[in-house]
Amino acid sequence: MPAQTHPPYLWDYDISEQQFRDVLNGQSVIGHLNQDWAARRLLEYASYEEIVRLLGFRRLIENWPRWRSSIRSESRRRGFDFLVTWLPEKHPELLSDDAGRDDARRD
Repeated sequence: MPAQTHPPYLWDYDISEQQFRDVLNGQSVIGHLNQDWAARRLLEYASYEEIVRLLGFRRLIENWPRWRSSIRSESRRRGFDFLVTWLPEKHPELLSDDAGRDDARRD
């Protein structure tokens, strides 16, 4: 039986990476751990690359106003504030079909 992976941003939760992805994608809720919790957790603790890979640019930009107030790190808030303003203006092509997101590339 393969070992379950445990991303560093889930250090204090006993859930697997697959369970986290299911919650993040709205396919599952574990107690109080719902889709918004997973997105905020990712935005607060994961690397930029992981955030883009799992959320995608479009989803981040569309939901940032809802998640913003829950992000404790001021530098992360400022960085994402910049990104959600800059990206649609300078690179709108990255917003189509959730470019960059893992599950958007799977068929």
